Amino acid sequence: MTTKCLLHVCLVLLFSAEISSRLCTVLHFQQNKMNKESLELLQKMSGNFPSQCINERAAFKPSQNVVELSVSQKENAKVAIQEILQEIFNIFSKNLTQSAWDGTSIVRFQSGLYQQIQRLEACLRTQMEKELTNPESEDLQLTTRRVKKYFQGIDAFLKENQYSQCAWEIVRVEIPRCFVLIDKLTRRLSN
Repeated sequence: MTTKCLLHVCLVLLFSAEISSRLCTVLHFQQNKMNKESLELLQKMSGNFPSQCINERAAFKPSQNVVELSVSQKENAKVAIQEILQEIFNIFSKNLTQSAWDGTSIVRFQSGLYQQIQRLEACLRTQMEKELTNPESEDLQLTTRRVKKYFQGIDAFLKENQYSQCAWEIVRVEIPRCFVLIDKLTRRLSN
């Protein structure tokens, strides 16, 4: 009985590792598709940028340009993509009450982000097990810190402006720059 159970567990682990490995193989295709869908949903949430928010837009000064984040290795690129998606998800899970956005688009946007994060986690977990990559490595930590610093600036901006409608609109217009970086990093994964 124990041998049968052990064999069953081994087969499940083998198949789950194979499925995760295939997820990594098609990751860049899925990522491109999800990036496009996310950008469309961001646009659908509100439409055109409100004219009453133009003056406040000039006040938004991120601590760094997210598109200029340098990521040297493929492994760092995956970690950066995952961290960016997680931070976007975190931002868009906070105090959206003052935004006048379409609720269905917000839910679809959050759901899409969550699915992307789950795929990347599965891929990274499998890769780290296979290649014995150290998640504590200095490069990976530096990448994570840079991404977090950028999003801390966005979070601080929202808090300073009390999550106003204009603050949310400014963030909604800023976030596509993150998807530009994700697209750039995703192309690196496919090379």
